Amino acid sequence: MNEKNKILGEYKNKLNQLKIHSKLYFIDDNPKITDAEFDKLKISIINLEKKYPFLKKKGSVIKIVGAKPSNKFRKIKHLRPMLSLSNAFDKTDMEDFLKKVKNFLNIKDQNISLISEPKIDGISATLIYEDGVLIKGLSRGDGVTGEDILENLKTIKEIPLQIKGRNIPKLIEIRCEIFIGKKDFLKISEKFANPRNAAGGSLRQKDPNETSKIPLKYFAYGLGALNPMIFNKHSDFLEAISKWGFTTNPLSKNVENLDEIERQHKKIDLLRFSLDYDIDGIVYKVDDLNLQKRLGNTSNSPRWAIAYKFSAEKALTKIRDIIIQVGRTGAITPVAKVAPINVGGVVVSNATLHNEDEIKRKDIRIGDTIQIQRAGDVIPQVVSVEINKRNKGSKKFSFPLKCLCGAETKKEISKTTKKEDAVRRCIKGYDCKYIAKEKLKHIVSKEAFNIDGLGKKVIDQFWHLKLVREPSDIFKLDYDKIQNLEGWGQLSIDNLKKAISKAQLINLDKFIFSIGIRHIGQENAKILASFFGAIKEFAKLFDIKLRKKILISLEELDGIGETQIQSLENFFSNPTNIRITKELIQKLKINNFAGQNKDGKFSNKKLMFTGGFKNMSRSEAKAIVEENGGKVLGTISKKLDILIVGDSKPTKKKIEQAKKLNIKIILEKDWNKILNS
Repeated sequence: MNEKNKILGEYKNKLNQLKIHSKLYFIDDNPKITDAEFDKLKISIINLEKKYPFLKKKGSVIKIVGAKPSNKFRKIKHLRPMLSLSNAFDKTDMEDFLKKVKNFLNIKDQNISLISEPKIDGISATLIYEDGVLIKGLSRGDGVTGEDILENLKTIKEIPLQIKGRNIPKLIEIRCEIFIGKKDFLKISEKFANPRNAAGGSLRQKDPNETSKIPLKYFAYGLGALNPMIFNKHSDFLEAISKWGFTTNPLSKNVENLDEIERQHKKIDLLRFSLDYDIDGIVYKVDDLNLQKRLGNTSNSPRWAIAYKFSAEKALTKIRDIIIQVGRTGAITPVAKVAPINVGGVVVSNATLHNEDEIKRKDIRIGDTIQIQRAGDVIPQVVSVEINKRNKGSKKFSFPLKCLCGAETKKEISKTTKKEDAVRRCIKGYDCKYIAKEKLKHIVSKEAFNIDGLGKKVIDQFWHLKLVREPSDIFKLDYDKIQNLEGWGQLSIDNLKKAISKAQLINLDKFIFSIGIRHIGQENAKILASFFGAIKEFAKLFDIKLRKKILISLEELDGIGETQIQSLENFFSNPTNIRITKELIQKLKINNFAGQNKDGKFSNKKLMFTGGFKNMSRSEAKAIVEENGGKVLGTISKKLDILIVGDSKPTKKKIEQAKKLNIKIILEKDWNKILNS
């Protein structure tokens, strides 16, 4: 056997192993090897492909690795969205959280009681009871829609099928975390990679009898929908459901200030390895449910809760290479390719270097031994360089001045700070193929079009095969070609068709966020959608003459500043961006913005605030206006209907301008009367 055939034989053997273990891991929820062994196998194949390019023609890793979407269960919309939590990693983060809560509520000099609960590393689910009877059980899904796993949840004996006790509400939704105890997991560890995979795999069994064989447990931790409202505090809710027979975590505790938060965090951190379940932090929630309601949510997380993760996991490894990645906004990000190492149970082979300035500041070089850390789900980062272990002949890393596409890059000057941005960017937009591919990954993501089955790896695959190059291509896929690809059967293709068809109906705010305009996040997109109302009005940005007038009008909006306006101008000044956006619109049905309450107290009214209020923050006042159908402007103009003047330090110039324009002016006491009417 010649050398080439020997290499080919080894390669095919490893590919076959990877196919088998990918199916076991991603589809069957029954991995036979550890995560470290799986990653090691994958890395060995990638290294062979790099060393012997002819091997890629025979298969390639990208055609194998990836999870297929679950279509085993009926999809049901949640009564209330199951939002993600924002994360804190140190005392400063928690201090910022408390400050934001107090600022929003306009509470300066008093403590806010929080309830602390261990954050279980399990699978989230929600239980819905009507008149005390369990009628639905859903997985978290994408947060808006979950899978109907009621029969599987019923196999957990500790979950009450009927609530018995006093004051049972007509409707109650109880959020819980499903897990497998560490001791129980040891008995079935040959079937699963870790306890979380075991819990997830068990709940996804089509046959509840199979689920019943796995010793699942749960903790009830959260309140979803409730009618009537019978609780004042989250701690009251936990106490009540505990009496009703639900299992709650005994380590939950009220804390009143930052010092108590830190003490509880350190206490549980020391305890966690002795617990019979995995936890990765503590969730802190504002205990008062009325304050929770006032605080509300951002686009993807509640303002009243945060997950304070445990200390970062650290390890030493060596930099093999420094490569450049191009993000969807053109950001040129350096990434260290490191010798694979296990950090906190995850095999790490990449670490972010953030930007050019970071490399210079830490003097990071190829060949260096470095300390990396991984906190929660954050991409590993380089903490420091072990200078004493550096090779004498090492050279400083020279950051490339050109994008991977060959275009020049630049650092922008911040409109607010007037300083040069730390990040170097390619400014070609969709004309850069690397940016274009990352924009596709953004547009199919959960926060955007949310297309099941079109994950990052599938986009990479379809891009390589030239099946998808622009967003509109998603809606005219050649399914005949896809059917011939390995791993794509008729069922998976049918599921993809359904997901894409469903995505063609999208709300205006999601569409604006999806097209990937720099500096336009989910909150900005909602403000813009509220302003435009319909896609027909938004599309006027394509016309240069109309665009100038529109951008001037946007200056009045509270929440849209000079940075966002300049970003909109840059995006729509690019003919390629306009063409791509137009072609995408033609493939979609875009719903008018429905965020406004037409029957609200401020329906179709434009309001503005000046001065501070005694009982609430400006942020809360703005949220109240928007919930009641109004818009909040940032500048005085003829379009303004009402100027609300707070008792604390109002701007005299704004009041004078409003008087000249005959705008209605009301004082804080009048504002309070309106809210209480």
